[in-house]
Amino acid sequence: MRHLGFVDIKERAVQIDLNTPDGLTLEAVRQLLASASDDAHTQLRVTKSGIAYISSGVVGGTDIDGLLFRLETWAKGSGYVGLVAASDEVWVMQIFNALKQNWPKPPYDYIDIY
Repeated sequence: MRHLGFVDIKERAVQIDLNTPDGLTLEAVRQLLASASDDAHTQLRVTKSGIAYISSGVVGGTDIDGLLFRLETWAKGSGYVGLVAASDEVWVMQIFNALKQNWPKPPYDYIDIY
């Protein structure tokens, strides 16, 4: 497995600004996934202002004011986030496509098929 270079990633909040023309990239999705710990339930959320981030612990229908859409909750220990998830090219592409297809006009505020 190639080294992904995420040494200091836990020290800062990783987000993707979907309004920026070069904001949504495969590398940005990789970094976002790598930044989250698989030790807690997580959920990819997108704010109405176009910021994609991974929420840890606050998932499901909790604290959804200000969100445009969210993906299904990823159960802790399931491997959907973390360094291993970030190294899975198929998974990274799947999340990239989910963001690209649902921003800025998602069909629903909860996306579970992507």
